[in-house]
Amino acid sequence: MDDHLKNFMQFLLVEKRMAKNTLLSYERDLKTYLRYLKNVEAIETLNQVQRVHVVQFLSFLKEQGKSAKTLARHVASIRAFHQFLLRDQASNQDPSVLIEPPKSERSIPKVLSLEEVEKLLDLPNGQGHFGLRDKAMLELLYATGIRVSELIQIDVEHVNLTMGFVNVSGNSNKERIIPIGTTAIEALKHYIEKGRIIFVSKNNPVNFLQKNHSDNALFLNHQGKRLTRQGFWKILKKLATEAGIDNELTPNTLRHSFATHLLENGADLKAVQEMLGHADISTTQIYTQVTKTRLKDVYSKFHPRA
Repeated sequence: MDDHLKNFMQFLLVEKRMAKNTLLSYERDLKTYLRYLKNVEAIETLNQVQRVHVVQFLSFLKEQGKSAKTLARHVASIRAFHQFLLRDQASNQDPSVLIEPPKSERSIPKVLSLEEVEKLLDLPNGQGHFGLRDKAMLELLYATGIRVSELIQIDVEHVNLTMGFVNVSGNSNKERIIPIGTTAIEALKHYIEKGRIIFVSKNNPVNFLQKNHSDNALFLNHQGKRLTRQGFWKILKKLATEAGIDNELTPNTLRHSFATHLLENGADLKAVQEMLGHADISTTQIYTQVTKTRLKDVYSKFHPRA
């Protein structure tokens, strides 16, 4: 059974071109599933797996206190695995075909108010290469709504400041072109011309002279290497504390705020979906719930008869 799992993971990597985090999630879920089949149900071959075994596995997870969201993720992993086995003729049946994933309520993402966003974006003073970098990063995130994982993968050539757009690679390496506003363009221009060159020359003088520094990463850390997600998260937490923002922040808070503020100001849902890179518009619709909640809060706070 382990060999079948290895073949499936190779299929997801090569043919489906799934992102690393998605691959790890599938592998983790399916290892748990196969362990259960072997140790609890005494299953020796995947042809022996019946629908009842899948149902009992999900019940086993539920008894362990797993959430509906986690159960739904396991169902998706199991379905994809058995469908692969069927297509690959490694199995003659798909026991998961009639399994319905439990419905889970999507949690409403935390967003910043316009005032909080302005305080955060105005905090990097643009003095020194660190300030120029941080200013450019935050302005680009809020201007485009890209994920932090996408931000740190941007190379210099992916940004066209003359035309005003950035080319990013999202989930499954799907590329999309997103417009950049004037404020973000100016911040990026100052960083590239005055800030990035210092990260490169100061920390990697030899490579800089050879014009073969690090790679072409747009945003660099103090060592002149590509900034990591963890590095960005430290910067964001520090700036948020300095700005006095008490809201619970995540690395993608500016992404959520970008989408919510666009919809609040009348943007088309389909256009927001394309900019965010959502495959399904239902994922984007969660932000309409945010706007409704915020409207209710404003009404309750300010209407004299609320």
